Amino acid sequence: MAKGWKKRSIIPGFGISMGFTVMYLSLIVLFPLSAIFIKTSGMGWAKFWQTVTDPRVIAAYKVSFGTAFGAGVINTIFGFIVAWVLVRYTFPGKKLVDALVDLPFALPTAVAGIALTTIYSQNGWIGSMLEPMGIKIAFTPLGIMLALTFIGIPFVVRTLQPVIEELEKEVEEAAVSLGARRWRTFWKVLFPELLPAMLTGFTLAFARAVGEYGSVVFISGNMPMKTEIAPLLIMTKLEQYDYMGATAIAMVMLIISFLLLLLINFLQWRSNRHATSL
Repeated sequence: MAKGWKKRSIIPGFGISMGFTVMYLSLIVLFPLSAIFIKTSGMGWAKFWQTVTDPRVIAAYKVSFGTAFGAGVINTIFGFIVAWVLVRYTFPGKKLVDALVDLPFALPTAVAGIALTTIYSQNGWIGSMLEPMGIKIAFTPLGIMLALTFIGIPFVVRTLQPVIEELEKEVEEAAVSLGARRWRTFWKVLFPELLPAMLTGFTLAFARAVGEYGSVVFISGNMPMKTEIAPLLIMTKLEQYDYMGATAIAMVMLIISFLLLLLINFLQWRSNRHATSL
């Protein structure tokens, strides 16, 4: 009996595809990141520890990760609301609103930072109205969080939209017909399905916010120990030709970011596994 010919795949085989993937990731990601570790290894442990534990550096870490986390949480909540409205409702100007969501992708971050600073500064249109109430946004951590929220909102909205579109309205209607109220329907029926996508959106927004520089450098005021972010401190080290100090700060940011993203991905895996088992 003659053996049938093996069907050829349109996409190259596993060996070629995997080799290309490893080569691509190595050139774009692994080699540049490994250069940070190699450069930092030349400064010695004592110098490295002194650099990364400097009070100014610690304060910059707190500002960067704290504001990025806060902006990620805000984007997750309000990004869900925006995505839900765009998917579930029809209203005049819907396409315009949908296009505006992608504006932070196209807008240069420096332009966004200047615009936000102009509006929310003490003499700005909104800032002048908030000043009598004792609310100051520009040149404070609150202003940094505002800028990070602006640049991170598209990640959450675009991640949640396809998931919301796939939700079956019949399941919600069945829950309501069985006597469940709207909040219980959302918490018990919709939220388990949306949680993995919400975690993914939060991860993308958080990762984008941690390394943001252009939009933050204008609205933060760059005050050491108060509103100075870690990326700006790295740029300061580079301008001072302290390349090892810059790579040391960058390496700590890289390690912390990787551990946080690993934790979030683990939570996402757990939520996916729980949703599949239901």
